[in-house]
Order: sequence, then structure tokens, then C-alpha cells
Amino acid sequence: MSPRTRKPPALRHEAPANVSVPTLAAVVRQQTGLAWSRARALCVEGRVSVDGERCVDPAARIAPDAAVVVDEHARKLRTGALAERAIVHADRDVVVVDKPAGMLCVPDAPGTKGTLADLTRTLLRGIGRGPDTALGVVHRLDRDTSGLVVFARTATAKRMLAAQFRAHDIDRVYHAVAHGDVEATRVETILIADRGDGLRGSFGHFRRPRGGPPPEGKRAVTHVRPIALLAGATLVECRLDTGRQHQIRIHLSELGHPLLGERVYIRDYAGPRLAAARIMLHAHVLGFVHPRSGERMLFRRDPPDDFRERVEALGRS
Repeated sequence: MSPRTRKPPALRHEAPANVSVPTLAAVVRQQTGLAWSRARALCVEGRVSVDGERCVDPAARIAPDAAVVVDEHARKLRTGALAERAIVHADRDVVVVDKPAGMLCVPDAPGTKGTLADLTRTLLRGIGRGPDTALGVVHRLDRDTSGLVVFARTATAKRMLAAQFRAHDIDRVYHAVAHGDVEATRVETILIADRGDGLRGSFGHFRRPRGGPPPEGKRAVTHVRPIALLAGATLVECRLDTGRQHQIRIHLSELGHPLLGERVYIRDYAGPRLAAARIMLHAHVLGFVHPRSGERMLFRRDPPDDFRERVEALGRS
């Protein structure tokens, strides 16, 4: 085997107990000594794996015992143009897009190209669907999450949609695959940026609280309903009353049922881990009041092939 194709050894990074959990890009930079921009690029290009699974999110938090492999000569992950079928709805005020997994909604660093916003604008221009204007961002999905996203095409639409998101007047339903036998429940917590070990989480869950929650804490409510029991996992529906960062991933993990493909909110899980190439989370339903017509609009998109294939494989087990 030539040096260019030899698989690099898996290195386990070790973070001191009093240091926040590092991002994947930080671990890559620590191992290789490369610049931040190159470390992030290696992640996005699919040349880094964590515990044997490719991880393309440079901002993913990496557990201290994770095995991280960096292969600068691995085949680059191909990210083609957005398919026309990804445009679910487009008018002069809003655009609804079915985001593929592995794509950023917006740039995470200066100079980042190929985001959902960029590719959506390019596609709309190419197929003649309305004015060639910048798209206003009112919410976003994580890189590994697939599903429905809405962009605004005017300043008025952006302002009105943003107000609906702030008022939690948006219909948002996700499908996810979680470890174990998940029961129907309603979860309400206060999410904080650091639960006590550097990870985002619910106030009082990781560490016994001293006093009330901090003022920057955010109320988060998730309604969980099992759809199908699989081999070692459950296909679930998660309906959001609020839309906080990583809300579903945190709430399911704190229930003892981290999502398949989870690499951050899983350190406390003692059960057998089921592999997945990405986090098994899909934004299935998105609804809002149209900023011009006042009509309530509701959109649905089924999960992509990789999600369905993983569910079917577990169903056959």
C-alpha cells in the first residue's frame, strides 16, 4: 500500500477535565498543526472520521475518548448543485427548500461557499423563479440535519417570519431515530450554553442546581411520540413548541435515548451504540403564516434515502 493510500492511525484525543469539549476542527488542528481554515476544510471535504464514521461538521463537539482519523489524501466528498426538486415552494416573498444532509444553511466562517442559501439563490436564478435577490435567513438546520427550511426574499417577509419564530408560532415537526425504546412524553426544560462540563444542556440535569436558572437560559418544549419500534431503536416524531439550538438532540439524550449518529450528546449513554453516517434527524413539517397573504401554509417532505434505508435496516434486524 502506497503512503498516499495508507489509512492513518486512529488517535484518541484527551481533553483535561476542566476544559470545554473541543470542536472537531480544533481536534484536527491539534493533531495536524494545520491552520484553522485548512482544518475546517478537511472536515467539510469528508476527510475526517470519528469512531469510524465520517464527520463533516467542523463545529461538532468531540468526546474525550473519541477516535479521530484525519486523512488528507482521502477522496473528497462530492457536493453538487442543489437539485431543482429541492425547491418546495417559491414566490416573491418566501422560498421553502428541502435541505440535503451535509450542507450548511449559511456560512460558518468567512469565505465559506456552497451553502444552502448560495445554492438556492443560484438555482432560482437558473430556473427563472423570481427576482435574483439575497435570501434572508430566519432560522437554520444543523449541517447533518435534512429537511425543510424557509428563506425570506424581502425585508418585510424576513421581519414578519422572524416575529413568528420569536413568538413560537411556527409548525415544526421532525422525524428522528433514537436509541432504545422511546415512550411518548412532553419535555420542558431550560436550556443553557454550559450545563457544567462544557456542553449545552438542560439546567439542573447534569449538575445539582444552586439557585435558579441563569437569565440567559431559554425555555424549550419538545413533544415526543414513537412512530415505530425498531431493533434497538425507535423512529420518533418530535413536535417543537420552541426551536432552540440542538433542542431535540439534547432532550432525547437526557431522556436516555440519544439519536443515532450523535457524537456530542451521547457521553452519558451506557447502552449499545448503533452506527449511522450522520445524525438521524429530519425536519418533516414546516408551517407558517404567509407574510403577504396571511394564509397559513403547511409543507411536508419525507426523509431522504439514507434516513429511510437506516430505518428499514433496523426494521429488518
